[in-house]
Amino acid sequence: MPLQNRVLPTGQIVAHPARGTMMGNRGILHDDARRLGPARWRHPHWICCVLSFKGRHRQIMHPKRYTELFFLDEAVALAAGHRPCAECRRADYTRFRKLWEQAHGPVATAAALDRALHRARVTRDRQQVRHHAAARDVPAGSFIAVNDQPHLVVSDCIFPFTLDGYGSPFILPKGMTTVLTPAPLVAVLRLGYAPQLHPSTR
Repeated sequence: MPLQNRVLPTGQIVAHPARGTMMGNRGILHDDARRLGPARWRHPHWICCVLSFKGRHRQIMHPKRYTELFFLDEAVALAAGHRPCAECRRADYTRFRKLWEQAHGPVATAAALDRALHRARVTRDRQQVRHHAAARDVPAGSFIAVNDQPHLVVSDCIFPFTLDGYGSPFILPKGMTTVLTPAPLVAVLRLGYAPQLHPSTR
């Protein structure tokens, strides 16, 4: 039976057998039976990591260790409110932070960045913070909701999301749209941060 560790662009965490291409961390969310409790984070330092780093191996959902979360790709991780890990993705983090400071001003530490981001990704009752924008102004790498379903923006097209990969693209709709990716991260994407995308977008 698949574990409940796949993160959706809506921020929900579900059980699904398909593998993701990136991993994340929000603290210890599971019990000794590898079941998620009601908590969806234990700290504001939500990171997005590579699946392999320096030969390290982990037992998934080991008791008393952080819960490994998985994303289809980095665009999903950003939509859920995660940012690049400063250890296993140092170059990506450095590039991300430079653009973050360009958009939002200097931050003293990664922790300060995380605290600012946390306010923009979830409400106190654990709901995803969403905002509205003209569809034509939403940068590539962002997620929008179309008919209440998450879609990835790539150039002038949108790709419907599934846990196995993206469906066939269609033209970006006109008018206003609901944006799932937190507004501060949309600003970073607008300045040129290019998240790693699943091969199905090709």
